[in-house]
Amino acid sequence: MKPFILTVLALSTSIYTYSQKTYPSAAIDQYVKEVIKINQIPGLAVGVIKDNQIVFQRYYGTENLENDKKVDSNSMFRIYSTSKLMTNVGVFQLIEKGQLSLEDKISKYLDNLPKEWQDIKVKNLITHSSGLPNLIAFNDILPDDSNAKVIERLSREKMDFKTGNQFSYNQTNYFLLTMIIEKITGQPFEQFILNNQFSDSKNQVIFSSNALEKIPNRVIKYNYNSEKKQYEKSTDVSGTRAHSANGIAITLPAFLKWSLHLSKGDFLNPKTKEMMWHPFDFSNKKDVFTYGWDISKVNNIASYNFSGGNVSAYKIYPQNNIAIIMMSNGYSLFSVQYRIINHIAAMLDKNLADDYSLAEETIISEFSKKNNPDAERIYHSLKAKNSKWNFENTLNDIGYTLLRNSRMDESIKVFVLNVKENPQSANAFDSLGEGYFYAKNYVLALENYKKSLALHPENTNAVNMIRKIEDAMEKK
Repeated sequence: MKPFILTVLALSTSIYTYSQKTYPSAAIDQYVKEVIKINQIPGLAVGVIKDNQIVFQRYYGTENLENDKKVDSNSMFRIYSTSKLMTNVGVFQLIEKGQLSLEDKISKYLDNLPKEWQDIKVKNLITHSSGLPNLIAFNDILPDDSNAKVIERLSREKMDFKTGNQFSYNQTNYFLLTMIIEKITGQPFEQFILNNQFSDSKNQVIFSSNALEKIPNRVIKYNYNSEKKQYEKSTDVSGTRAHSANGIAITLPAFLKWSLHLSKGDFLNPKTKEMMWHPFDFSNKKDVFTYGWDISKVNNIASYNFSGGNVSAYKIYPQNNIAIIMMSNGYSLFSVQYRIINHIAAMLDKNLADDYSLAEETIISEFSKKNNPDAERIYHSLKAKNSKWNFENTLNDIGYTLLRNSRMDESIKVFVLNVKENPQSANAFDSLGEGYFYAKNYVLALENYKKSLALHPENTNAVNMIRKIEDAMEKK
């Protein structure tokens, strides 16, 4: 097969010759199949909306690995934290109706809160700026514990930071949002979301944060065991209180309908959506996040998005009237949810093409191929296109991913390339030292850790590893 770079570049450029109302279905399909093959993705669904029309809707692979049941329009993928988008829309539907305000203190709706929580506002929950302790960090909080018991347990912990200061992704925020929504509406959270966002597709959406629960047509998520070199079923169980944060399983047709309703203003009016997508003013003046959505920009064009479990993502480009959905059930090397979405967006509209990201995607794809002799050559050809591009972190991530997947020789080659490209990087030499250490080449491991320490004398990891290696060499 010809080098993947040619495929990527062809798909990225040929599309710009299409007329305004002609969409590159065949090219998108070819690209997605290539990504699936490289990353050994068991099952996947992709949907694309342009100008309020569904222009691409395809299904790939299998729902599970036990009976090879094919993914189709009835397959309900677990979207994990992408579920938060539906919760966010629900919150703003209540705001639009005047039943809730971002400035409301949560104590207005919730009783028996700790003193330190009294001044937290709704806006702090939805922007992850509350500073609350994260409930998933405590093993003694069980899935079936009552809300009161969870709050009592968390009340024994100190606040992580001053409310409003910074962004810190936290499931406690959505646990409390669930309670607030139920208090205001007088109905279960799940029923409120279904009635107000999925009235035309209720039978294609289900709430469950229990991977062990047997649900017809629900796609099984798999985690790749790099040591055994095989997929294993996910066994995560979060309980019903996690439904607002990670509980939705949904078909692609239902997700596409949801997106169309969002774009057309059926859920929220334009002013409310503008409020929802406005960046929150964190006190540290560093973090960037809207009211429940990640925000990203390409060529100064904003998009709003979220992902879940490294297997799903949704991104909407209001200015371009484009929305893209990606849902899968596992990957063996690199998570690809945003790579797929960003690449397809660039194929639909050249103004959404990020040349650096496309180059990075190609580099990752090439090194992902086993023993690919062209990978380094392609890397250099891409790097030569822009002298300002730096792929140090990308190469480092590739090296460690290959190392975790027992592709040691290939991993070391990537780490070697990285130190050649970044000879003043202590981290690059540290990583190469680790690669040689796992290969039991202690001489070269020691040499590279010492180089790392010389570049960064405060590198305590290098100090510890040098001592560990020297001890091991003395015992030989």
